[in-house]
Amino acid sequence: MPYLTVAGERVYYVHRQPVPAGQPPVVFVHGAGGSHQHWLYQVRDLAAPLGQDLSLPPTYALDLPGHGRSEGVGRDSISAYGDWLVAFLDAAQLEKVVLVGHSMGGAIAQDVALRHPHRVAALCLIATGARLRVAPAILTGIQQNKEAAVQLIIGWAFGPEAPAEMVHLGRRQMGEVPAEVLYGDFVACDAFDVLERVGGIDVPVLVLCGTQDRLTPVKYSAYLRDRIPGATLHLVEGVGHMVMIEQPQPVVRALVAFLEKL
Repeated sequence: MPYLTVAGERVYYVHRQPVPAGQPPVVFVHGAGGSHQHWLYQVRDLAAPLGQDLSLPPTYALDLPGHGRSEGVGRDSISAYGDWLVAFLDAAQLEKVVLVGHSMGGAIAQDVALRHPHRVAALCLIATGARLRVAPAILTGIQQNKEAAVQLIIGWAFGPEAPAEMVHLGRRQMGEVPAEVLYGDFVACDAFDVLERVGGIDVPVLVLCGTQDRLTPVKYSAYLRDRIPGATLHLVEGVGHMVMIEQPQPVVRALVAFLEKL
């Protein structure tokens, strides 16, 4: 799988290139303490959705700096991650893209759409919000007892019907993220607030959320739908914050339907 050098850091990403590609590239951005692995179903299936004969976009799923297989250090503000993401697009020679962001990744996508609108063709905001306050127990917990904090986060992240093995894998993957990177991610989320500016996003937007999401409840997604002109909201029943892992196919279908209209 390919690497790029972005801001002096070696960055890992996965990529699928349909031939011919008929739409803007789709770039998937993971959330706090995550990695490209959160998007493997979407990268695979968006390129061949349910056997349909479509003109499909190339897909990219990256590891933010300090996450997964990417080198470098994490950031502690959404705008810093937004600057980094634009640098990634430059390095990958992607001029205008569809950004699909989960949780913190959705905040990063909003930041880029607001500050660099010429780089964004459309947004899909998954399990995120225009403000992302973080429970103090998470912030202090990461500093005092990272293992217990990860246990707490993952306990809130998955829906009640998520298989135990899926939850265990999620806990293990987040546990591999360095404490300072995880802490910086949640500090960035806690300070993020575009409640009064999100209405300035002027591209097609799909908002998607699981109905059992306890970290970014449905009301967060409803706010985005109501404040962003023309935005639509798609709910996936019975799943939690990790909607694209818990129920990947409904997410793929919603994305395909959204992209077909661009």
